[in-house]
Amino acid sequence: MDTPIVNITFLSLLEALLSFRLAPDILPVKTFTRALLTFSLVNYSIYFIYRVFIYPFFLSPLRHLPSPPNGGLPIFGHGFAMLKWPPGSPHLRMIKETENDGIVLVRSFFNAERLILSKPAAIAEVLVAKSYEFEKPPWIRAFLRKFLGDGLLVTEGDEHKHQRKQIMPAFSFRHIKELYPVFWSKSIQLCQVIKSELGDSNDKVLEFNHFTTQVTLDIIGLAGLGRDIGSLRNADDELIELYEEILEPTPEKGAYFVCHLLFPSKLIAWLPWKLNERVRITTSKLKQICIDFVRDKRARMKVEDKSHLDILSIMIRSNDFSDEGIVDQLLTFLAAGHETTSSALTWTAYLLATQPDVQRRLRTEIHDAIQDPETLSSPDVDIANLLESLPFLNAVCNETLRLYPTIPVSARHSTRDTSICGQFVPKNTDILIIPWATNRDPSIWGDDAESFRPDRWLDPTTGKANYVGGVDSNYSFLTFFHGPRSCIGQGFARAELRSLVAAFVGSFEMEMANPNAIVMPGGAVTIKPRDGLRLKLRPLDW
Repeated sequence: MDTPIVNITFLSLLEALLSFRLAPDILPVKTFTRALLTFSLVNYSIYFIYRVFIYPFFLSPLRHLPSPPNGGLPIFGHGFAMLKWPPGSPHLRMIKETENDGIVLVRSFFNAERLILSKPAAIAEVLVAKSYEFEKPPWIRAFLRKFLGDGLLVTEGDEHKHQRKQIMPAFSFRHIKELYPVFWSKSIQLCQVIKSELGDSNDKVLEFNHFTTQVTLDIIGLAGLGRDIGSLRNADDELIELYEEILEPTPEKGAYFVCHLLFPSKLIAWLPWKLNERVRITTSKLKQICIDFVRDKRARMKVEDKSHLDILSIMIRSNDFSDEGIVDQLLTFLAAGHETTSSALTWTAYLLATQPDVQRRLRTEIHDAIQDPETLSSPDVDIANLLESLPFLNAVCNETLRLYPTIPVSARHSTRDTSICGQFVPKNTDILIIPWATNRDPSIWGDDAESFRPDRWLDPTTGKANYVGGVDSNYSFLTFFHGPRSCIGQGFARAELRSLVAAFVGSFEMEMANPNAIVMPGGAVTIKPRDGLRLKLRPLDW
């Protein structure tokens, strides 16, 4: 909100000073400059006091909303608290501590107001009913644009609608069903590579996260580009190295992301920070790889079967995207398309390694349904129907996705004066949607909300999948969000995860290399174990 009185005062003073400036014999130039700087300083000091101490507490239409009992630090509000790990956990604590009807008011640095949505009704209104009144904040889009260009995750409004409509056929139910053989063959190849890595040792420790990145990049390569990238065969693949460098959950990268939330991108780029140069190099290399993919695909489409339904083929045939636009979409799908499932597979392995009873139960279901994994390679086998019909497999996958959403914290920015559940929300208000918190909220999921309990996804009477986790609203599960900006590839990710988990659990018995290790989620935008996941694996006869 502007401060008319302060601004008018400043303009009046400036006008007076300018009139003096025209008479140098009355007011020397140095005196004029000093006076101008003084009045500017006074004006902005008054504005700072107004914005930080007066408006938020005495004038804001949001000031009466419930807030956490701990009011935060002077000037800094809850800003530091909300930067703690795991991402989303401070928000969950605030929701638990605050009696509310769906909106919790918190104050960030300089007492900037943030609204945390805590109930399904409020979440539904922002994500679905008024989805285009709440966009990603400009600074988050600017940060993502460094890595993804103007792809589907970054665009808004009509441009987003256009892009989503053109790409949607690649993620249709029928197309995903046709991709199951790809998912299964790569899942089996993953197990073969790991067995080869283990050799004759039954107690060798492997860093599992590296393998999940390899296999999911191979899958998105086939489904997105129509080509086998071959990361599993080549552990030193440049694409793997680039994405592992970008997505490695280090404190420095977390600080880099936070700095982009607090300061202008140009200022951060000017800093003598080595990470700036590494980001420039890695993003340039990724873009060049995607440019080469597009050129190669155009050449091959001239002589190959035109019925291919990979994402790249669909975009080229549509003639609705320039080559630069196609490159932006590839950057988006290569990153988001592999990272979602890679993260989920890593966390599934962690949860099963720490819960041997659940692991054995799942393996029994898999072995009973699939006596020989090689038989699923036959074109006569309906892999999709088989894997989707295994209730405990799907329960384990859903419970992992609930506890460890790939994007634990997301934000929206009101583009105009609007409302949420009857509460007036001014333009430019920041809204926080927290999958980590909503998915673990005990008021929604019960007292064991933060426990790994796959049975919540099964009907207690029939044992069949219930698909809602025993809660009343779809908006209680936010891993893939909802509405026009929901994850376009969620069906793809679920099918891929089913295949990978079934093959891996059926092939290996797993335990933590260090049973006492504390596995902490980390990352800037997405989450994975901060220090990797070290597993002790024992191959099984299947």
